[in-house]
Amino acid sequence: MSEPTTWRFPATFWFANVIELFERAAYYGCFIFLSVYLTTRIGFTDKETGFVTGVFSFLLYLMPTFMGTVADRIGFRKALSAAFFLLTLGYAVLGAFPSKPTAILSLLLIISGAAIVKPVVSGTVAKCSDEAHRARAFSLFYWAVNIGAFSGKSFVDPIRQAFANAGDTGLLAFLKGLLGNPTGNGWELQFVNLYASSMALVALLLTLAFYRDVETAEKAPQKTFGELAQGLGRALSNWRFACLIIITGFFWAIQGQLYATMPKYLFRMVGLSSKPGWIANINPFVVILCVIPVTQMVRKWRPISSIAVSFLIIPLSAFTVSLAPMLGTREVSLGFATVNSIILMMSIGIAFQGFAECFLSPRYLEYASKQAPPGETGLYMGYAHLNSAFGWLFGFILSGILLDRWCPDPAKLPQGLDEAAKAAYYAHAHYIWYVFTGIGIMGFILLMVFRAVTDRLDRREAHGQG
Repeated sequence: MSEPTTWRFPATFWFANVIELFERAAYYGCFIFLSVYLTTRIGFTDKETGFVTGVFSFLLYLMPTFMGTVADRIGFRKALSAAFFLLTLGYAVLGAFPSKPTAILSLLLIISGAAIVKPVVSGTVAKCSDEAHRARAFSLFYWAVNIGAFSGKSFVDPIRQAFANAGDTGLLAFLKGLLGNPTGNGWELQFVNLYASSMALVALLLTLAFYRDVETAEKAPQKTFGELAQGLGRALSNWRFACLIIITGFFWAIQGQLYATMPKYLFRMVGLSSKPGWIANINPFVVILCVIPVTQMVRKWRPISSIAVSFLIIPLSAFTVSLAPMLGTREVSLGFATVNSIILMMSIGIAFQGFAECFLSPRYLEYASKQAPPGETGLYMGYAHLNSAFGWLFGFILSGILLDRWCPDPAKLPQGLDEAAKAAYYAHAHYIWYVFTGIGIMGFILLMVFRAVTDRLDRREAHGQG
């Protein structure tokens, strides 16, 4: 008779989840405005910002695999303390010293810290649960991740607007004085990064006060960096696995526009009163609401069929945003309220995006694991997230190019233009979303070709064995 399951876990498990909540609040609080900050405050062009944020995102997904071995060697508590020190410092430098060299330095510090946190916290969750309770343990972990992501993006819009409207008296004025009363475009976003630094500092203090290393009877063999690199080469030499990563990367190239294009697009097309952080939260809200019923609905489908549905939906997310000019008015009445047409269509598009994720994410890892040879499932799963890394690298770089072409930085426009002349520069801004619609359609076509080829090869193999 099996023992009954429980929701009781060691204290370190709960501290690790609380720490993860603060880390995600810091990361998403900074990241939702990072592309805006690098352009308006730091002074990078849209193209330069696309390259910087693309490489930043790529390394964030690639480095945890390699940094995990460092954490294994020095111990989780020391690694986590070092990680949050780096994050606290990185976000603080990004906010307090706005310049191109310090921005690059701070982003490298953030990458280093975040790359340690991810494997350590997920490793703690695994160590604090046995096989019977692991599913519950990770469900609580992902719950904390989503709460942190949601709260981080919820707070930064009020922070940004509070400082933008701050006068010369009161607490906000005092805080402005600590940074020398900054002026110029995007200065209020410095305080968004300082908010992220404060969240990382709370996580550091919690780690020092409460986190304790978890010892287990079984110790996994430690791998060298060379062995990890060889494993990556082995996984990518599997053409099915490599194709799956590249094709699903098209999906994440579109999803990444939540951070790469959307904030700048709203500020330039609607105005600084728009709230990108709140609008971006539609995505996790839809995922939380729909992922369980969708997963239940598609549980008997082939994984690639569920992935195909996600590729049918994701182009709609971009195409919906492109339709805003066709509404013919800046304000649309919903009966109970009026809303800007661009914000309305952006919100609907992001809802489509979240719904598409519900079909992709639960089944992608399952399908990716089936591409692994016997005995190498763990190796392949460690690199399955590279689809996001490649997708965001491509998507962020492309975003910078498209914004520069059709929705340029207002500060880069010629001086002395009247309103009509300025509007002409943004007349085709919605073309950006046509491009991402095409990328989604291309991804679907490639997925169908991949499915046809692999199905044919599998039938031949089965017939030959028969």
